[in-house]
Amino acid sequence: MTATSPSPAEPAPIPVVVAGALGRMGVEVIKAVLAAPDCTLVGAIDTTPGHEGEDVGLVLGLGELEVALSADFEGTLCQASQAVRQAGPGGGAVLVDFTHPSVVFEHCRGAFAYGVHPVIGTTGLRPDQLANLATFADKASMGGAVVPNFCVGMVLLQQAAAAAARFYDYAELTELHHNRKADAPSGTCLKTAELMEELGKPFNPSQVEEHESLVGCRGGLRDSGLRLHSVRLPGLVAHQEVMFGSPGETYTLRHDTIDRSAYMPGVLLTVRKVRSLGGLVYGLERLL
Repeated sequence: MTATSPSPAEPAPIPVVVAGALGRMGVEVIKAVLAAPDCTLVGAIDTTPGHEGEDVGLVLGLGELEVALSADFEGTLCQASQAVRQAGPGGGAVLVDFTHPSVVFEHCRGAFAYGVHPVIGTTGLRPDQLANLATFADKASMGGAVVPNFCVGMVLLQQAAAAAARFYDYAELTELHHNRKADAPSGTCLKTAELMEELGKPFNPSQVEEHESLVGCRGGLRDSGLRLHSVRLPGLVAHQEVMFGSPGETYTLRHDTIDRSAYMPGVLLTVRKVRSLGGLVYGLERLL
């Protein structure tokens, strides 16, 4: 009779805390985590009044999950950190944050401080804040990710825009979102402009002395000369257009998010990779 060697133990599921759990993106993240066999929901943070201590699954109509809603951000992270034995590269809990630009910087710093890997989908972080968080991640020797847009299609648009910028001197960017989005322009639009600007060239050389009869109608002007326009209307989800122009032609790139479920493959990909990162990464393209 031949002895068989024991099969390797299955890796423990990734513990995930969701901040902004009752928001539209938070709800989608919770559903995605529950459907992923390699992830487990261990915390749900939300400041919506009237739900403190309630089971998040019952509140969302998903059935009892034995995960209580809490407005205590640090307390929830502390519990998640203490419940996970394995820390360091490849281990630890993960925070997925879809909250508000006014709190996201402190949330990210707090996650690092408690040994929880942040996956930040909230936009609105300034360049100096990103630099600060990168330094904090290095000091903590932890991985984290700030991702303005989790759609693979948007990453492809950004790469195409960066490539097209080599051949066109005139370009303008327009982003359109629902009217409950707090920051403008969107982090995705800013990221697209930054990728185009990596060439170091100026855009939109002046052909006439412009005058705005309505201040702001020509959009936000970046140092590179790129102009960014923001639209906020009910009925929209998330949309972006980059239009290039040259004599005799225009070239337009557009991406439309029809449903927030489109973000979930990118969210789960980032959750699965963030614990093995050596520091803070900015943008989904760094993980693909």
